[in-house]
Amino acid sequence: MKSIFITGTDTDVGKTYVTAGLAVTLRKMGIDVGIMKPFAAGNPQKKGFKSEDVEILARAGQVSDPESLLNPQFFKMAASPYTASKDLNVKVKLSTVFSSFKKLSKKHSLMLVEGMGGIMTPILKNYFVADLIKDMMLPTIIVARTRVGTINHTIMTYEICKKKKIPVKGIIFNNFDKEGYQLKTLKRDLGALTGIPILGTIPFIENLSDDSLYKNFKKNIRMDLIIN
Repeated sequence: MKSIFITGTDTDVGKTYVTAGLAVTLRKMGIDVGIMKPFAAGNPQKKGFKSEDVEILARAGQVSDPESLLNPQFFKMAASPYTASKDLNVKVKLSTVFSSFKKLSKKHSLMLVEGMGGIMTPILKNYFVADLIKDMMLPTIIVARTRVGTINHTIMTYEICKKKKIPVKGIIFNNFDKEGYQLKTLKRDLGALTGIPILGTIPFIENLSDDSLYKNFKKNIRMDLIIN
């Protein structure tokens, strides 16, 4: 069973909640799912994991793996790894990311790896999230929102995947914007323009319990296309 990298058209498109929902659903389907967020950034939490995103993912997957594997590098500022490493005068730990993924992959049947920002978020000067996905040899799911502009952003994300020869499993729309495209129009147009599957749409979910996430993802997402 192939592990999957969850990327997005931009930051704050809902990658973490999509990844968490997938983790819950796969787990309830009887799959031993692991989670990982190679790079995280922002103000560290006072308790638990440094990254709130990592804590959400670990809870969704119900994993007991150490934080050092789940999130090999945390930057104490909200910025790309490239910018944070320059401003904080620290080195980006790519080798640690790869070794952590290898260890986690041996422990779980399927890994969900959440990216940081969009697919061209810089990690090093000439190394981007797209390069990380390619080097991890993973297919990706693109998380997109529904507001005006998403067609442009999604096509650009897909074109980068094609250029880097990254397999794309499909697109998941996170429908939390109050204004934007009609879903029927968005699915029709992006499906025609990219030729990749529309895996489904997640509505705004206020209740993020396991049961609520499972119910919504099982109903709205083509899980068969994700695990095959």
